[in-house]
Amino acid sequence: MSADCDFGLIGLAVMGENLALNVESRGYRVAVFNRSVDKVEAFIQGRAAGKKFVGCHSVADLVKSLKRPRKVMMLVKAGTAVDELIGQLTPLLEPGDIIIDGGNEHYTNTERRTKALEAQGFLYVGSGVSGGEEGALKGPSMMPGGSSAAWPFIKPIFQAIAAKVGPKGDIPCCEWVGPRGAGHYVKMVHNGIEYGDMQLICEAYLMLKEALGLSNAELYDVFDDWNRGELQSYLIEISRDIFSVADDLGSGEMVDKVLDAAGAKGTGKWMSQLALDLGVPSTLVTAAVYARCLSAVKDARVRASQTLHGPAPATTGMGDRHAFIEAVRQALYASKICSYAQGFVQLQAAAKEHDWPLNYGDCAMLWRGGCIIRAQFLDRIKEAFDAQPNLENLLLFPYFTQALHNAQESWRHVVSLATLRGLPVPAFSTALAYYDSYRRATLPANLLQAQRDYFGAHTYQRTDRPGVFHTDWLGKRKTPRD
Repeated sequence: MSADCDFGLIGLAVMGENLALNVESRGYRVAVFNRSVDKVEAFIQGRAAGKKFVGCHSVADLVKSLKRPRKVMMLVKAGTAVDELIGQLTPLLEPGDIIIDGGNEHYTNTERRTKALEAQGFLYVGSGVSGGEEGALKGPSMMPGGSSAAWPFIKPIFQAIAAKVGPKGDIPCCEWVGPRGAGHYVKMVHNGIEYGDMQLICEAYLMLKEALGLSNAELYDVFDDWNRGELQSYLIEISRDIFSVADDLGSGEMVDKVLDAAGAKGTGKWMSQLALDLGVPSTLVTAAVYARCLSAVKDARVRASQTLHGPAPATTGMGDRHAFIEAVRQALYASKICSYAQGFVQLQAAAKEHDWPLNYGDCAMLWRGGCIIRAQFLDRIKEAFDAQPNLENLLLFPYFTQALHNAQESWRHVVSLATLRGLPVPAFSTALAYYDSYRRATLPANLLQAQRDYFGAHTYQRTDRPGVFHTDWLGKRKTPRD
């Protein structure tokens, strides 16, 4: 077998097939392998027929077919399967060869693998890939990190296949993120923000449907209008489209036939857990994860609905319909700003913790095209970090500060009305609580610290003098009357 392939890819599920086709379409010769060899044959004889592919029946055959330094990308299930595949590859590779993990992997595994493989002379890349099946084929967002020495060798391929943005459509949504697990961490935060975006859109939908009584046809028009302004994004676009799809098994629209029990693959949960480890308040992704968890207990909710009562949602007394639709739009936009602000605060904390030299403006542009959270809004984030690279929080950048001030009355109105009418909007209300907490110079944590010192002698600091203090609260307390 001649070593004339530019790129090797292992894992021919839909994402793998599409990414391989994307690479080949840019002029590269690609070797492919799958554990189930029949998939290799089906691909070579099907979608890859007549193209510059080499179908391999073993990992060894794939390695033999590659030019040096060999570039092997894995698109297999995260965790043990990746370690097992690396174990098969390393005896066949030479120092300087490059192994790339393009799956949704926990960043700690990428940190571990990068260090271990570099010690053996290999180069390792953990790259987030976002955009789903269509993005993989036509241009995904890619977030590579790991061994920096690998970047010059994979950069031409990665930037060729990535989505392109900018006035001339020539800026690739792919740039080197940082060392070790930085790429997979950035991808995880992307996915966490995606959880938040989706939940916020669902809450806007709930308010327009249940509080205002809009039909799916009317919802289509509203979302179409929103997609022409500052909310323009892939998720708003596909939500609009969903409202127009008829049920192919009966009357009405398909969205009304979909069971309200959400699934999850775990990356949102990872972001929430790691935020707690870092001590940063990524409250919106956590609310979104719990909203999915609560949706999943459908049978329990149906039983509870027969016993637990609240105010009956009503579509009367809403005032001007257009004004309320605009209020929901403002609440959605303000909450979205808080969600992204939290995501970038977590990135900043992780970068400090792990010594990753992240460029936050570049991170925003990685998500500008090809990925699920691609949105016009990300241009503003890029502008913010370009103007202030050490910006403490996006909420403090003038554009976002003013946007929140403009939206505040509508935001509070929507959250209040939802509460009064018994409509759950956990992400809207969590975002507002974050904003109100962050903007206050004082919070009631003084009482909390006093409680901790009372029952556990945990000590506290004072507002009027430096130092650490403890009070004998029990001895100094006022004795209550019998």
